[in-house]
This record gives sequence, C-alpha cells and structure tokens, in this order.
Amino acid sequence: MNRKELRLSYSFAVLNAVIIGLSFLFAKVALEHAGPLDTLAFRFAASFLVMSVPVALGWVKLSYRGKPWYKVLLLASMYPLSFFTLQAYGLQHATSAEGGILYAFTPVVTMIIAAVFLKESTSVLQKLSIFLSVFGVVFIFAMKGSGIDWSNLTGISLLLLTCFAFAGYTVLARSLSKQFSPAELTYLTLGVGFVVFIAVSFSGHAAGGTLDRFFAPLSSTPFVLSILFLGVVSSLVTALLANYILSKMEASKMSVFANLSTIVSMGAGAMFLGEELTMYHLIGSVLIIAGVIGTNRLGRKKAAESPSDESRVKKSMKASVIKN
Repeated sequence: MNRKELRLSYSFAVLNAVIIGLSFLFAKVALEHAGPLDTLAFRFAASFLVMSVPVALGWVKLSYRGKPWYKVLLLASMYPLSFFTLQAYGLQHATSAEGGILYAFTPVVTMIIAAVFLKESTSVLQKLSIFLSVFGVVFIFAMKGSGIDWSNLTGISLLLLTCFAFAGYTVLARSLSKQFSPAELTYLTLGVGFVVFIAVSFSGHAAGGTLDRFFAPLSSTPFVLSILFLGVVSSLVTALLANYILSKMEASKMSVFANLSTIVSMGAGAMFLGEELTMYHLIGSVLIIAGVIGTNRLGRKKAAESPSDESRVKKSMKASVIKN
C-alpha cells in the first residue's frame, strides 16, 4: 500500500468512527417513535434502496459470477444480522453503559481472531496500545459511575457476543476483500439485512394485527431524518468505508478506530443534548487517541524494515544479472 492509500485509509477510518459516534444520537431519536426491529427494518430498507439506484443505473458495477458469494452471506449473518439482533436483545437486559463498556473490547477480540485466521501479527507495543484504547473507554464509563452487573448474565452474554460478531465480520471482510470489491460486499450484506429485518418486523406486526403501527413512524419528520442518517450514512457509507479500509489495512489496526466513536458520541451529547463534559472525559479521550495512534504507528517501522516479497524478487534478479 502506497503513502496515498495509507493516508486515505486512515482518513476513512476516522470518518467511519465519527459517523458511528453520531449514530447513537440519531438512534435515540428513532427509537422514540418505533421499536428496535422496526427501526432496523426502515434503516436497512433506506440503505439498500439508495444503493440500488446507482447499481440499477450502471454507475456501480457488481459481479458475483464465479466468486464465493455464499461466504458473503456468512459475512452478513455476522453483521448486520447477528450484531444488531444480539445488541437489541442484549440492551433489553442490560444498560447502554454496559453495552458501551463491553463493545470497547471488540478490538481485543478482533486482534485475537485475526491472529488465528489471518495470521496477522502485532508487536508488544501494538498490543499495549489496543489495551490502552480499551482502558480509555472503560475509564470514562467507570468515572461516570457506570459498571457491569455480573449477576445479569443474559444481557452480559448477549452483549459479549456482539463483540465476537463484529470481530468475526471484520476478519472475514478482510479476507474476502481479495475477491470482492467494497461495493460488492456492501450491496450483498445490506441486501440480506434489508430482506431479513423487513420480513421479521412486518410478519410480527401482521401476526399481532398492528400493521398500521408499522408505517405510523413515517409520519414523523424527526424519525424520517434519523432513518435517512442511520440508513444512508451510518449503514451504507460506513459499510463502504469499512470494506475499503479492510482491503488496505489489517483488521486489528482498523478495529481499534471504533473506540474513537466514544469520543464523538460524548461531543455530540454535549453539543446537542446538553450533557456535561468533565476532566475524566478528557483523560479518557487522550488514552483512546493514544491507543489508536500507537496501534497504527508502532508496528510500521518493523514493516518498513522488512522488504516486500516483490522487492526481494527484484533485488534477487538484479543481483543475478550483475553476477552473470
């Protein structure tokens, strides 16, 4: 990866974290008008239908012929299906603070899974940087007086599984990026999310005789605007960004950027909801940022010192020509 692609990947990773951080604010607004499953149904309907327009017009070229598309279905089963389903039911049994604390451990899980399946190696300093970023998130929640109620095993277990679902998605997407373009991965996963969540939500209302409630939230302008942000920006754009980043960057490096979303959500809460920012928010934010920078920079020197396979071949050929 050249310097331009590296800078673009880092810029996209930060932008991705910013969008995810803002999505919590819009999700709160949407959930005031509809339940979790209905919100997910409209969210992925918006994302899939919007992307279908350039696909139908031929502006975005997709080709699944001869490719292991069934692996993309496995990818979609991890994210969005498993991730959002586990999160929705997990938060019914646990607090949002517990969800935030446990989600912060996703980079650690990703690092372990990436090492096993992708053979990604991280230096000791990179490992410490990942844990530093996680500690920054936990520190903020702990200082707010939030903690984890370990007696609530149902909620804790479901939220922990969201970490594994997203980590599995990140690692598998990194692997599939060699065979599929970011647009191909995004379109198929969003399509699966659209079909499944619409079917589940619609059938639930049909069985309960409440189909009129399914469309009722669409009369609310705040709900529609929130769904457009969650569907088009927070689902479609972030999926495209994530799939591009994973085609250029190791899964363990990319995943740690997710903790930056905690900083963005705090800033958004302070600006739009009047939530208070204190010194421990600042300290935690510094720890998170330091962890992200350390994870992505402390392993670069080693990588730069070891020539790539291509450069080694060229040097070998050059030496052979000189010798002859």
